[in-house]
Amino acid sequence: MRKIISFIHISLDGFVAGPNGEMDWIKVDEEIFDDVAKRISESDTALYGRVTYQMMENYWPTAADSTTASKHDIEHSKWYKDVHKVVLSKTIKETGLTNTTIISDNLSDSINEIKQQEGSDILVFGSPTATHSLIQLNLIDGYWLFVNPIILGQDIPLFVDIKDKIKLQLLSTQQFTSGVTALSYTVDRV
Repeated sequence: MRKIISFIHISLDGFVAGPNGEMDWIKVDEEIFDDVAKRISESDTALYGRVTYQMMENYWPTAADSTTASKHDIEHSKWYKDVHKVVLSKTIKETGLTNTTIISDNLSDSINEIKQQEGSDILVFGSPTATHSLIQLNLIDGYWLFVNPIILGQDIPLFVDIKDKIKLQLLSTQQFTSGVTALSYTVDRV
C-alpha cells in the first residue's frame, strides 16, 4: 500500500505559516533544494490543498521557461509537470485540468482508494489545512519535517485538534549548513 508523507517546513515551535500563509521565515538554499529533489524524485503523486495547489499552478508549470531559471527551478518544473496531482478542494472543478484529481468529499474513502493504487508514496506539500484534515482522519503515514531555526510564537500550527496520541519512529536526521534540520518520521501504527 502506498503511504502519505507530509513534506513541510516548520518552525522550532511547531508553526508552518504565518496567519496569512506567510512563509518568508523559511530557509532554503541549493543544499536543501538538492536534498528535496532526491526525495521527491521517487514519488509519482503530490497532494495539495486548494491554496497551495493554486500557488504551485501559478509558478511551476512555466518556471523552467525563464532565462534566469535556476537548476532547481528547471528540475522541479519538470517533476511538477509529470507528477500526478491530487487536490483537496470543494471549489475547484476538475474539468480541463491535466494530470490532476480533485477530491471534494468522502475524503477518507477517496484517499484510501488512491493509497490502494499502484505507485510510490504520495507527498503532501505544505497545505496546512489539508494536512490537518488528513491527520484528523489518521491518513498520514509519515512526516518529512524541515525544522527551521526560528521561534514564531504564533501563526498556523502543524498539529491542531489531535484527539489521540500519534506515535512516531524517527527514520533519519540531516543537518544543513543553513541551520535547518530535516527529520524523517514514520507513524507507528502498532
